[in-house]
Amino acid sequence: MNPLQEKGIPVDKQLRSWHEIARKPFNKTEIDCYSRTRQILMNGIEVEAWNFKHNFSRNCADREVNKFLAQTRRIEDMQQSTVNWLTPADQSVLETTLGYEQVAVDLTAWMAQNEPDSYVKETFDFGLLEDFDHLYRYSQWAYLEHGISPNAVVQEQTDIMLSRPTQNHHNDNAIRLRKSYDKTTANPQTKVNIYTLVSAEQQTHNYYAEHGMEYGSQAIRETYAEIKDVEEEHVTMYESLIDPTESWFEKLLLHEFMEVCTYYNCMIDEENERLKDIWEMFTDYEIGHLQIAAELFKKHEKRDPEEVIGNKIVLPCRFKSQKDYVTKILVNEIDKRLDSQGGYIKIADLPTDWVSYKVQEKVGKDGAPSEAVIQIMSALKGRDLLIADDKLKSKEAELLQKGLEPIAQAPDTVSVEDMENFANADEIEHECT
Repeated sequence: MNPLQEKGIPVDKQLRSWHEIARKPFNKTEIDCYSRTRQILMNGIEVEAWNFKHNFSRNCADREVNKFLAQTRRIEDMQQSTVNWLTPADQSVLETTLGYEQVAVDLTAWMAQNEPDSYVKETFDFGLLEDFDHLYRYSQWAYLEHGISPNAVVQEQTDIMLSRPTQNHHNDNAIRLRKSYDKTTANPQTKVNIYTLVSAEQQTHNYYAEHGMEYGSQAIRETYAEIKDVEEEHVTMYESLIDPTESWFEKLLLHEFMEVCTYYNCMIDEENERLKDIWEMFTDYEIGHLQIAAELFKKHEKRDPEEVIGNKIVLPCRFKSQKDYVTKILVNEIDKRLDSQGGYIKIADLPTDWVSYKVQEKVGKDGAPSEAVIQIMSALKGRDLLIADDKLKSKEAELLQKGLEPIAQAPDTVSVEDMENFANADEIEHECT
């Protein structure tokens, strides 16, 4: 489908009543895990759309443009309420958090395999391993705090396994900056992938910032603080891939196109009829927004919108199990790190004065909360909570040996020897409710 040729729903027909806006939430025990990930992703997409349009308005003196931005950001805000408030009241912050990390893992893995730019793909693979480790750390807390198995949320679609240790994710933020794509040659798939992932990571950061303090446990609060900091680095990394010379009108066009693509992707994949109806309605809303954005682009840029977004929908968010792909990247790239020229380097080749060592020494001097949770789990149960096939489980100590930096380790770091001992302890996943 070419969304520029679709009818859509006009903006003046998009206001809804409060009853229509605040829909009935889903049942957390019945919802498919990928219906949950779509809901989480589209909440982030709408928050990004609303934020972008406010920033555009603050930098625009054109009354006609500001009228469009004001009208549609109100609609985006209403859409965000509908999507976000599908979350049920009995879904704990940690359960929702596992959903956020499943979004990050399986979304990024899908994008990496459908990304035409090899450098962008490498960046996606790098971030993927960090989110995979976050899922592992939060899974321990979900069991310790609520007595639940992470499988109650991820439904056996995503492994729970250590990855590049979270304590090694903290960098001098300047080296997170990547090389941007060229707006004149980049594939629309690349642009939509990046805009989508920036939105998802930004909302993950915001969720942890707004909800991580709601637990009474200081150890959990510190874990949220630590991983929230990594999400800030992820937003920095992914947004730096965007060509900074794109005009406001080009970015507006891309934002609206991204929203059409993501809602359309959710609509065609969704099996829950109630959610599918929402995705379909909002696809039509966003087509209406896109068509006006395209007219503004033609008027102000004197260019054809298809030069930027092409003439067909792209699919940036097809949620499906990515276990095999994640395992491949985990085994091959766990020891990859960032260099200061926008590239990548292995641990063995890092200079002793690597700029991120100073950051890691400072923030981890009193211990790393992401390591502490494994220490707490092992003290109570004799091992970590681990959910993967036996072949991958057997690699846990070996992977830690390969992926843990020998310099700037936090004082409570879980050792390779600890991991080897875990392998001989009884499994604990079957104890979860």
